[in-house]
Amino acid sequence: MVRTPLTPEERQRGERLGQLLREARGSRSMAEVAASAGLSAETLRKIETGRAPTPAFFTVAALAGVLGLSMDEIAGRCALAGV
Repeated sequence: MVRTPLTPEERQRGERLGQLLREARGSRSMAEVAASAGLSAETLRKIETGRAPTPAFFTVAALAGVLGLSMDEIAGRCALAGV
């Protein structure tokens, strides 16, 4: 299966998501948060750095639960401009 390239807006949304997650993680270690969400630290690292700008819904939901974020907050802060 070939993935279509991401648009610049989709990449920016991924960067905003990564920034939000880093801020919410605060002083907690990446490994601690990832383990609590059932992810590898490498997966969380990729999301936080924007290298995985379109994580699965359930991945984002798991991180939201661990970090005390609502899905509405994530959607509002990471939405594409003009949508």
